[in-house]
Amino acid sequence: MKHARFILEGREQFGIVEDGKIVASSGKVYEESDIDVWLAPFKPNKMIGLALNYADHADELGLEKPKEPVLFIKPNSSIVGHKAPVYYPDGATYMHYENELAVVIGKEGRNIKAADAMDYVKGYTIANDVTVRDFVNNMYRPPVRAKGHDTFGPMGPYFVDKEDIPDVNNIELRTYVNGELRQQGNTKDLIYNIEELIEFISSFMTLEPNDVIWTGTPKGISHVYPGDQVRLEIDYLGALENHILDGRTEEVEAGGADHAETKR
Repeated sequence: MKHARFILEGREQFGIVEDGKIVASSGKVYEESDIDVWLAPFKPNKMIGLALNYADHADELGLEKPKEPVLFIKPNSSIVGHKAPVYYPDGATYMHYENELAVVIGKEGRNIKAADAMDYVKGYTIANDVTVRDFVNNMYRPPVRAKGHDTFGPMGPYFVDKEDIPDVNNIELRTYVNGELRQQGNTKDLIYNIEELIEFISSFMTLEPNDVIWTGTPKGISHVYPGDQVRLEIDYLGALENHILDGRTEEVEAGGADHAETKR
């Protein structure tokens, strides 16, 4: 089942996607074109990112395959929804998208074994780990400035229950910029798969409901500029679209998606 969260008729609403329409919790049925503002499909607890989790992406950056998962924290204040703007920041010379399968945790766990990991997964969504590459000094220094800007965490448009994906470790990812295919990969090529990631992370950090693991991006990152339209597709999850605006000339609203979008 696909779930959506959005603003319509001046208030936050939840809905289920059926036959291309959104059935809101109020019982009303909407077309997707009716939505005023798309929100991230749920409110994350904490967000854990993976760097260099596809070998071909490590190769394109000229970096070695990591000997263990390389983690960072993606701030919740970076989250925006489907069709929201992403702002190109002052001082950037190389800003790019990163199409990622995002794994949503459904129940609390610590020291979870890989064999049991999927019991702790609730579902999945699409995430764009927007990054300013020239703000990354090296893989060992946390890339807070590179990945932590407001609007650098688009997610959505849907949250999809895990039961609706037959094999999450074998699904295709595609990224288009202005209609041109720029990135293509498959989760079968993850260096550390979902089960291994959950085992590793939970060995030192308690995973809680609505925690999100951003599983990394495959080869194919490229520069995006103000005016570009970016579309991320992942099989079974739909398509996440955002446009790039110039944050050097337009004011960026602070406080994250739920704060900024509900004020509109």
